Amino acid sequence: MKVSLGLAALILVLFGMGLWVGASGFQWPDRAILLELRLPRTALALLIGGGLGLSGAVLQGALRNPLADAGLLGIAGCAGLGAVVAFYWGISAIFPPALPLAGLLGAGVGCAGLLAIAGRAASGPSLILAGVAVSAIAASLLAVALTMAPNPYALAEITFWLMGGLEDRGLEHLALAGPPVLLGVAVLLRLGSGLDALALGEEVAASLGRPIAGTLRWAAVGVALAVGAGAAVAGGIGFVGLIVPHLLRPLLGERPGGLLLGSALAGAALLLAADIAARALPLLLPLAQEPRLGVITALLGAPFLIRIALRAAP
Repeated sequence: MKVSLGLAALILVLFGMGLWVGASGFQWPDRAILLELRLPRTALALLIGGGLGLSGAVLQGALRNPLADAGLLGIAGCAGLGAVVAFYWGISAIFPPALPLAGLLGAGVGCAGLLAIAGRAASGPSLILAGVAVSAIAASLLAVALTMAPNPYALAEITFWLMGGLEDRGLEHLALAGPPVLLGVAVLLRLGSGLDALALGEEVAASLGRPIAGTLRWAAVGVALAVGAGAAVAGGIGFVGLIVPHLLRPLLGERPGGLLLGSALAGAALLLAADIAARALPLLLPLAQEPRLGVITALLGAPFLIRIALRAAP
């Protein structure tokens, strides 16, 4: 409880800082900029970060794999593919909301394919294999779209978007992504007891009357909603779901169900901090533009992944 309260207080501080820091400097903006630019961007960082952190905790518990995160199931890749299709055919230029809508559609198709491949008696290994297959298909189709881009400008725009970022996101993006992310978070937070049973092994969970396949299916659906909606609006933002559960285990213990709320709060705080850093760096350093948010989270996550690998080495 103390950890959750501390994280909630940190989120409030970071949320206020997110409204304060902008391209014009460290100052409180006028009402139009506050409501149309900084508030939606900061709220999206909070929602998307919370969804990513919670999804990572759920997947690591459900699959009993400490290196699992949302990218493992291919949902984010399918969301990115849907958005790239909207870019490729020029639909987003004619109708801007088509970009997040196409990303949401891609995430839904990816989730449906994932559950279809995993089969009715879904298990941890079958879900991982299905996720690898969905990821491979999405990556292949994405590579085809990139190599067949109609012009260099479209290729640059697609590549730039895939790096992940929240600049120029407004109230319409918050309205599109907010409800699916919140629904996905609500689904995932209800899986605590099922994840605790799965931590004892699938046979033990079945003997306790816990529906293994049902827990895994709901985990996939919740991840599709939370991560897919976020990727549809913000592009590729990785490593948040991987980092957060590992940071919290020394504080909250190893029980998967006990990590869920804290992971949602810590994920929100982490992405809020990364987004503030992205906005502040051009004000402090001689940079032509702010670094991409996905690049910042990757710079944070890659050394952390190396640290996990070194600890696991004999």
